[in-house]
Amino acid sequence: MFLIEAMFRTLKYRPEYPYRGFETLKVAREWALKFVHWYNCIHLHSGINFVTPEQCHNGANIDLLKNRKEVYEQAKQKHPERWSRSTRDWRPRGTVALNPMREENTQK
Repeated sequence: MFLIEAMFRTLKYRPEYPYRGFETLKVAREWALKFVHWYNCIHLHSGINFVTPEQCHNGANIDLLKNRKEVYEQAKQKHPERWSRSTRDWRPRGTVALNPMREENTQK
C-alpha cells in the first residue's frame, strides 16, 4: 500500500472526519493540519513499535522502548503463566521505509 493510501485510510476512519465534506477550503486545511499533527505526534504506529514518528525523529523512542521492555520483562517474571513465548521485541527500529529497495544480487 502506498503512503497516501495508508494515510487516507487512517484519516477517513477518524471519528471527526467530515463525511459530508468540508464547508470551505480553509476548514479543510485546518482539519488537515490537525490530522497531520495527530498522525505524527500522537498516533502510535505499529510498524515502529507503538511510538510516534516524532518520537523516532527526536530519539525519545530509545528510552521509551527500553523502559517498555523492562516493564514487560518484570510482568513476565511476576506472572510467567501469562506468557507462552518471549516478550515482544521492543528494540528501536532502524531505518523504516514504505517500499524498501531490495538488495540486488550483484554476484552471479
